[in-house]
Amino acid sequence: MREPTQAAEAGTMVPALNDMTSTVASSAQDKLLRVEAARYALLRRLAFSIRHQMVAHLQPIGMVTELLERRLRSPTPDLHQAHDSVARINGLSKAAAQDCLDVITWMAPEPGATLPIGQAVEDCIMLLRGNFSFRGLSLRADAGELPQAVGRAAVRTLLPACLLALTDNLEGPAEITISATANDETATVDFRVQRTEGEGYEKQLNYRALQWEDVQAMARSEDVELAHTDSTARLGFPVLE
Repeated sequence: MREPTQAAEAGTMVPALNDMTSTVASSAQDKLLRVEAARYALLRRLAFSIRHQMVAHLQPIGMVTELLERRLRSPTPDLHQAHDSVARINGLSKAAAQDCLDVITWMAPEPGATLPIGQAVEDCIMLLRGNFSFRGLSLRADAGELPQAVGRAAVRTLLPACLLALTDNLEGPAEITISATANDETATVDFRVQRTEGEGYEKQLNYRALQWEDVQAMARSEDVELAHTDSTARLGFPVLE
């Protein structure tokens, strides 16, 4: 009688194990979808700023090209000046190509790439300053030249995500300060929102507001610690060799 009982027990355990495996796989898939949805929302929100920064890098080339065209239309063009203009266009083109490639890494970071945490803060403010100013918000950095390296994908995802989550529901003008400290193991970035006097600006988002659940999902996927209140946030990035 023992053998049939054991066979029956085995027969009931197999479907149970299959159900458990399916549940775990479904949960993992749900978490992945949540992270990807958050990343897509962030990219949609950053798209305007990325486009603006790329145009800013390319505009000088067009200006120098127009100047060269005017000089060449002269009855007796100064070939020395024309040569200087061509050299400037060449230099600007190389610089613009490098700058645009760097801007693209906001959308598609290179796997394994790192970035000093101090530079990461400055890059984030440079990218978002214009967009935030239209909303009556000013960005201020208090990070200094911190050389500790963190993952570029993580920092270029979570710094702007925190800024957006802190300010998307903010009414009226405010100043946002980003400060950073670092040791051999952890780089910590703090955000603080301080209301300022003045009239509020109309809030027009080019895509949905970013929620803290979005930021938390992305932080977990990058092994970054996140804590926040209504007016503050803190990120803890592991320092990489």
